Amino acid sequence: MPRTVPPWETKRELLVKAEGTTNPKHGHKPSERPAAEYIRYGVINLDKPAGPTSHEVAAWSKKILHLQSIGHGGTLDPKVTGVLPITLEDSTKIVQALLHSGKEYVCVMKLHGDAEETRVKQILEEFQDQIYQRPPLRSSVKRQLRTRRIYYIDFHEMNGRNVLFTVGCEGGTYIRKLCYDIGEILGVGAHMQELRRTRAGPFVETSNSKVTLHDVAYWFGEWEEQKDEKLLRKIIQPMETALALIPKIVVRDSAVDALCHGANLTAPGVLSAETGIQKGSMIAVLTLKGEAVALAQAILSTDEIMDLKRGTVATLQRVVMPRGTYPKVWKSGNAK
Repeated sequence: MPRTVPPWETKRELLVKAEGTTNPKHGHKPSERPAAEYIRYGVINLDKPAGPTSHEVAAWSKKILHLQSIGHGGTLDPKVTGVLPITLEDSTKIVQALLHSGKEYVCVMKLHGDAEETRVKQILEEFQDQIYQRPPLRSSVKRQLRTRRIYYIDFHEMNGRNVLFTVGCEGGTYIRKLCYDIGEILGVGAHMQELRRTRAGPFVETSNSKVTLHDVAYWFGEWEEQKDEKLLRKIIQPMETALALIPKIVVRDSAVDALCHGANLTAPGVLSAETGIQKGSMIAVLTLKGEAVALAQAILSTDEIMDLKRGTVATLQRVVMPRGTYPKVWKSGNAK
C-alpha cells in the first residue's frame, strides 16, 4: 500500500484575511510569559524510562515541580520508553490536540516461526492503510472495534526471527496488537519484543527539548535557587508547542475575551487562517501574539472562512485562556 502523509509532513500556509494589531499591555508572547505563567501553561518533552508507568512518571514530575495538576499525551506501557509529553497545570486542557497529531514508534517484533524477509516486507506494506483494532484486555479504554490509520511502516532489518521497523500511526493505535495481527497474516505468530516511541505529535526524540526526569529535577532545583528563567526554558516549553500540527486561526484582540467566555468564533474576529482546514476538523485559535485561546471545531473550510463576512466559522470545544486576559469589548456574545 502507498505511504500516507502523516500530520507532521503536512505543509500549511497562513492566509491573511484582514490586518490587525495587538496591544502589548494584554497577554504575553508564549516564550515571554512570567515564570509562574510559563510553568502553568507549559509542556515537557519527557523521555520516559523503562519500568514505571506513564502515570507514575507524570506523578513524579508533578511532585518535582510542586504542581496541583498534570497530564500526559498518550499512555506508554511500563517497559516501553520514549517520548511522553507532560502537560502542566492549565496546559492539560490541550492534551486532546496531541491525540490528533499522530505517533511514531521503533519496534522489534519477534516472530514465532521462520519467515522469508521478502514476505515480511510485503505484509508490513499491506498494513500501511486504515486498519481495524480492538483494544487489548489490559487497556484503559472500552474494548470496542475501531479504525486507526497506519501512515507508514518502514522495514529496517531482520535478524533471525527478530524484525526491526518504524511505524507512523494515528494516536490510539496499539502496536502490540499490530504485531500480533502481522504474525497472524504471516501464519507464524508474532509478538512485540521491544518498543520505543520516537514521536508524539510535534514532540520528537531527536529534539534538543527532550529531557529526562533527572534533567527536570536538576534544572528546576537550579531555577528555584537562582530564579533565572533561562533555566526553566531548558526543561519546559510553551503549551503552544503541542499545537504545532493543528490547523490554526488567528483572531483580533477584540474577539479574545468573548471566546474566553464561551462565544463561538465568528467571521469578523478572524484575521488569518491556515490552509487545510476542513469542516469538522479540530483547530487552534490563537492571538496575534501566538497565545492559545481555545480549541475549536471548524464548521467551514479555509476557503469558506476566508470568503465569509458574517456568521460562525468554528464552535469552541475547550477554552484555554483565562477570562480577563484581554479586555471585554463585546456585547451579546459577539466581538465588535
